Amino acid sequence: MRYMPYTTHPNIPQVRMDAVKLVRKGWSMRKAARHVGYNVSSISRWVRRAPSDARRTIPTLNSRPHTCPHALPQNVVDLIRELRLKRHRCSEVIHYELIQMGIDVSLSSVKRVLKRAGLLEEKSKWKKYRHNEPRPEVASPGDLVELDTIHIVPLIGTQRFYIYTLLDVCTRWAFAWVSKKLSAGKSVLFLEYAQEQAPFSFHMIQSDNGPEFSSWFTNHAGIAHRHSRVRKPNDNAHLERFNRTIQEECLYYLKQEPRAFQKAINLYLPYYNEERPHLGLDLLTPSQVLQRS
Repeated sequence: MRYMPYTTHPNIPQVRMDAVKLVRKGWSMRKAARHVGYNVSSISRWVRRAPSDARRTIPTLNSRPHTCPHALPQNVVDLIRELRLKRHRCSEVIHYELIQMGIDVSLSSVKRVLKRAGLLEEKSKWKKYRHNEPRPEVASPGDLVELDTIHIVPLIGTQRFYIYTLLDVCTRWAFAWVSKKLSAGKSVLFLEYAQEQAPFSFHMIQSDNGPEFSSWFTNHAGIAHRHSRVRKPNDNAHLERFNRTIQEECLYYLKQEPRAFQKAINLYLPYYNEERPHLGLDLLTPSQVLQRS
């Protein structure tokens, strides 16, 4: 671990050596101290520490204390490292285990030991933390609508394109739209288009943490928006299953071209929402669930 010196001025080492040279030329320490603007005791210490070679400078010493009366014993430090390397548990669990062993140590001390040993994963200062709305209880259509994107990478020839997908958790009503670009602006257009097609109003939407669902999208969507947990695709499990279904039942044998995909999706969505029975809905269709709601 690096420690901050008591001064970071780059010219101070040379100033010290210049003061020593003045003393060696015959100046008194008091006169040299007035000349460089330091006290006499500092000049005296510099003279004692100065190297015999005048071409060298007097470096800045580290300000780290040699001892600390409140430092953790070495055996406790070794135990903290051992517990971390044994099962890779977090600092809170390690602190709890130490308390159970009768070792009185603070949680901040445990984190400090792990950080100095390079065993603590620090949070990135560039990471943006979002305040998530609580997940609502789904009781009626539109209470929670999930959004996602499917990335289509053609094998040869044409450029990559994307499929925006949307699904209502209550009724399993779904919608999809092909786009050649992926952006927060395109996500807002897709949401507006989906709302026009949906027979119910959206009250809250949920998406993953992709750049197309950024803070800009949240501010311009006009609907309450929450993000799923990072690396937790099960939070959008209903839509993830729809993404698989539409690829297996509609897009698998198609030529990988945006127009062909959009045409096939336009034909498939009425079947999916009005005719296809869903096991998750007790073999009802989304339209039938909508009529009962």
